[in-house]
Amino acid sequence: MLPAYMHGNLAVEQKTEQKAKVQETKRVVYRRKTLPLQEKLLYLFTVFICVIVAGVIILRYAQIYEMSTQIRDIEHKIAKLESENSILKQKLDAAIEPHRMLEQAKELGFSTAEPNQVKSGTGKSAAASKQAGSKSTANAKKTKDQP
Repeated sequence: MLPAYMHGNLAVEQKTEQKAKVQETKRVVYRRKTLPLQEKLLYLFTVFICVIVAGVIILRYAQIYEMSTQIRDIEHKIAKLESENSILKQKLDAAIEPHRMLEQAKELGFSTAEPNQVKSGTGKSAAASKQAGSKSTANAKKTKDQP
């Protein structure tokens, strides 16, 4: 009775509620099979190979970078040495100029030779001195051409 009164009217015929039948259905649950050991090893080997290839590529890039820095350093040293060479060549050219050599000789106390102080020959005959002179000029030409 109590349920009819709760609806607010006792004159109304009470309907009996039919309970819905719960029908139990059985579900078949299929469990996935795990990967076979060979397939797991294949995947592991593939990942390992990819890691090794990536490591080799990174190593090569590191070597290339190191080589390029060494090349840059060597080029910098070459440029520095070339500038030093040009400075030294300028100093050498200045030092071997004839008037500069005369000034240096005067500073060191040397003087120019008088014509009577110079010996023109070594006492050999004129023919022997010509032959020796021609041999020495031939030797001088050979040495100039050869490094």
